[in-house]
Amino acid sequence: MVVDVCDTMVRIGDDGVLFAKNSDRDANESQVLTWARRSSHASGESVRCTWIEIAQVGQTNAVVLSRPWWMWGAEMGANEHGVVIGNEAVFTTEPSGAAALLGMDLVRLALERASNRTEAASVIVELLERHGQGGPCSHERPGFTYDNSFLIADPAGAIVLETAGRHWASQEVHAGARSISNGLTIPEFASKFSRPLRARVSASALRRARTEAACAVADGPLAMMAALRDHGPRREPRWSPVNGTLRAPCVHAGGLVASSQTTASLVSDLRGVPRHWATATSAPCTSLFKPLVVDEPDDETASPSNVFDPALAWWRHEQLHRPMLRDYAGQIERFAVERDAMESAWIEHPPSRRVALAQDEAFEARWIERLDATIRDVRPWWVRRAWRELDAEARMPARH
Repeated sequence: MVVDVCDTMVRIGDDGVLFAKNSDRDANESQVLTWARRSSHASGESVRCTWIEIAQVGQTNAVVLSRPWWMWGAEMGANEHGVVIGNEAVFTTEPSGAAALLGMDLVRLALERASNRTEAASVIVELLERHGQGGPCSHERPGFTYDNSFLIADPAGAIVLETAGRHWASQEVHAGARSISNGLTIPEFASKFSRPLRARVSASALRRARTEAACAVADGPLAMMAALRDHGPRREPRWSPVNGTLRAPCVHAGGLVASSQTTASLVSDLRGVPRHWATATSAPCTSLFKPLVVDEPDDETASPSNVFDPALAWWRHEQLHRPMLRDYAGQIERFAVERDAMESAWIEHPPSRRVALAQDEAFEARWIERLDATIRDVRPWWVRRAWRELDAEARMPARH
């Protein structure tokens, strides 16, 4: 089964707020950046979310969203006021509801309607109580559903908001490190609504321990990027036959019971003027975090899907990501040196997004050319089999 596992983290220090999130979903679910401008809406207007239609508000904010290709909502994003939100799947004792709002819809709606973290939490709670949450959360597996938790941050602090059906609990974060994964963490709420077995299969406690430890010592966006690239005690992915690489935040598909893949990542520096970086590609370990501006959309016009399309940056990156995984330990060292140097230069002297995207495309093209098509696949047999099936489903081109 696929498990929509993710990790979202925040560090609040005397100098301000750092935020980061990995979105872990189906390995062939391309994730795209979507921009929406600040807009006014007529009285009585409605908005079509992923599964249901709800009343629109009079004014919506400018937002940029990292969105699974088939959803209206988003896994994570930022708005013009410096509010950032990430959500996590949580598995609770509440029964699955009929089609309603997805957690991803609630992320987008809160970003579009709120100017700070407190307003964003209120938007989510009000919509949750009015419309409920429910409906298919996976395009590949329509029967897969879950409840959601949220980490909402702005330049002054953060809020953890956890839900179970229409029930909710919240917790302010004023200082230090805090992360959420795929288990409820607010004690009284968790004791009432948690399903511990699902949390154990998703290894949420292990990943949360690693992300909070990394956040506690993070001193800037590069450290947050490194936290999202963490594979655990060893530098390379370590696959379990049960749940792939779910013991660490940089997730790669390949478990027999649960399988998920990091399909996009975001880092936000809310110290001073908010600055954002997003991969818009899978696997942060094989991706560059490109600068992202809320009101500067990309020119990409391809229609995303779960099938390989060289016109889409997400799918072009898979020609690098998937071969590198065959022998990650043997390939990553040289790659990481160039990757880290480019990101460091971008943070010290920020380029325009257009320039960064061009540099990223050239960087990826060089590395796709360098990777030997005959790289020996050293992964366990069940991982090799899983990725052969994923490649076939996505119609990935053969390398020559």
